[in-house]
This record gives sequence, C-alpha cells and structure tokens, in this order.
Amino acid sequence: MTPHVTDGNLEIYKITCGPYDNNAYLAVCGRTRESILIDTPADPEELIAIASTTKVRSIVITHNHMDHLLGFDQVTGEFEVPVGIGSPDAHALSVKPDFLLVDGEDIEFGDMVLTPISTPGHTDGSTCLRVGSHIFTGDTLFPGGPGKSRSPEALEELIASIESRLLTLPKDMDFYPGHGSDGKLSDSIQHYEVYKSKQHPVDLCGDVEWLNS
Repeated sequence: MTPHVTDGNLEIYKITCGPYDNNAYLAVCGRTRESILIDTPADPEELIAIASTTKVRSIVITHNHMDHLLGFDQVTGEFEVPVGIGSPDAHALSVKPDFLLVDGEDIEFGDMVLTPISTPGHTDGSTCLRVGSHIFTGDTLFPGGPGKSRSPEALEELIASIESRLLTLPKDMDFYPGHGSDGKLSDSIQHYEVYKSKQHPVDLCGDVEWLNS
C-alpha cells in the first residue's frame, strides 16, 4: 500500500475499516521502519497487514468509544507492544494499558516523536497526537466542526480544547480525524471564527458544524 502521506522521513498510512468507517493510522519512520499504530477499529486485517511490514513500537488509542476499539483484541494479539490511552478513558480497555498518554510527553519511534495533546470533551480522556506538522485528532476535530458532544457542557469543554490546544498550532498543519476526510487547521481556524461570531442555543450539543450551527 502506498503511504497516504509522505513528509521527509515520515510516512502516514490511513486505513478505513469496520462498519462505522473508522480511520486507523500507522505513523512510520522511513529510515528505521519503526511505527506507532493509532486506533483499533473493527475488521483490522488490512491495518495488521500493513503494520506487519514495519516494526510496531506501540499502539495508542485516541479515545475509548467502542467503534475505535472493536478490533483491539485482534490487533493487540498480533503485536505484543505497549498500549497507551488517556487516563480517564483507560477503564474501557479490555486490558490494563501499559502506559498513559500524558500531555506533552513524547513517544519515540525511530527518528520521530509523537506528542500527545490532551483535548477532553468528546470523551474525558480524548487525546490528539502530533507528529511534526501532522495531527491525528480522533473524534475531537473534523474538517466541518467538533466531534459529537453528549451535552452542552461537553460541547463547551470540547470547543475550549479545540480553541486552546489545536487552533493555536501553526495554521499550515494538516489533521487526520477518526472518520472521513483529512482537514487543514487553516480552514478550521477560519470556520471557527464564523461559528464564534454567531449566537447559539444554550442547549446546543450533538453534531455541531462550524458554518451551519
């Protein structure tokens, strides 16, 4: 399979799988072939096949919703490597995680580093993952808006995470969500300004779009 993105020494593979059209990712150091596997949706056979051509160093989970974990046992059965997730979401794993994703605490793979960015809101432990000028956003941020929120309070927390932790990053960065198409931070910054300029119902939550909500 051809990498979805090649940026110098970094290769990113994007594999869409399972009944919920989840995106799983493999971030690979081109020189050493060491990799980090991101999320474990259902039907992970292609993900496993691609990862098997690399030296998987760890598996990280962006958040604990079921659709991102349906292939967890199958993937971890193939790769006996440390598994990490944000602390508030760790209870949902079928096994105790080997490490917790800590904001700003780098995870090395080959010549590269993956940096967790804590972004609570979609779930309490939702964590985005930065490698260079690329960010894996799980269900925190999509090209059209934030991920689904379970309450107005959760939406407020989610938007605060996006505004303070993601939209403050260099605007030329690309991001890769847990479903659907890639996004550009520059577009999200512009679209969020439109959202912020409008009045919204106090009970707004669920599926929110920057330009239409």
